[in-house]
Amino acid sequence: MNTLCVERLLWLAIDPRADDEEPHAIEDFVYHRPVLQREVLGLLKPKPGFLIVDGTCGGGGHTEALLQSGADVLALDQDPDAVQHVSERLAHFGRRLIVRQANFRHAASVLDELGLGTIGGALLDLGVSSRQLENAHRGFSFVRNGPLDMRMDPRTKLTAGKIVNEYGEEELTRLFRELGEEPAARRIASLIVKMRRTSPFRETLPLARAIEKLVGRHGRHHPATQVFQALRMDVNDELGALEEGLRVLTARLAPRGRIAVITFHSLEDRIVKNFFRDHSQEWLDKPEWPAPQRNPDYDLELVTPKPVEPSDEEQRANPRSRSAKLRVAEKI
Repeated sequence: MNTLCVERLLWLAIDPRADDEEPHAIEDFVYHRPVLQREVLGLLKPKPGFLIVDGTCGGGGHTEALLQSGADVLALDQDPDAVQHVSERLAHFGRRLIVRQANFRHAASVLDELGLGTIGGALLDLGVSSRQLENAHRGFSFVRNGPLDMRMDPRTKLTAGKIVNEYGEEELTRLFRELGEEPAARRIASLIVKMRRTSPFRETLPLARAIEKLVGRHGRHHPATQVFQALRMDVNDELGALEEGLRVLTARLAPRGRIAVITFHSLEDRIVKNFFRDHSQEWLDKPEWPAPQRNPDYDLELVTPKPVEPSDEEQRANPRSRSAKLRVAEKI
């Protein structure tokens, strides 16, 4: 039995529930296992002379594959750990790789600073990485105790602790219901407000255990999963960044350049689906109009009318990939 298996069994012996969040990609020197890598390469069609923006480089798996295909890559990530990791691991690609700490919503500013105009393609792989979940000090995990932080960019001010301890009950309810799609949103918000009066929440495990005690455990998923998701998304303004990033990156695509986005839950996928739809309709028509009108946002063609999902083989090898959806569009 290899070291990975032993470590996994020891962890599950401590907390069998950890399988809900236990990283499945903690192999030696692996930061985060890239999802749908073969499909991304096949649909983005990178080639020598192309500049691809990898807006969420993470552990560098997709970045490396794009570089190996011959394309140059501008790799962005708001997490300084990811930036350092990719800079060191892929340094042998030399000047063909540029790495910057930045949210992909600010890609235009980075391109301008570098004196770069249009790009040959763009990739966004959304969500939290295995390394971020494994690092208790980042505060993303509900099975490893750490500060209620959840900032992907430590330079930002809003933390999960600030939200949990300062947002009102109605605001928390809305947050858990809309971003977490949590059925027990109001009950959980009420509990948090009540408990924090005597003892503010400072760490992840006390919050996770309070939610579990209130809601109970049903099935594999930890009952705090959706609340933690909502907190993380609010801290990092993930939906706002996605909406802005799609606009920014699409605007910089060269003709026939492609943008690929991998999402992991319905809220993200809906934004991408609607954006691609709204930008791929040449004509708009409404019942009250005398005639159809040309769509001023028409600048894309759908490459994937339906999302591409991981194969059964990939889902078995990497269970975290099971909720991934890939959508791709091409600049006209």
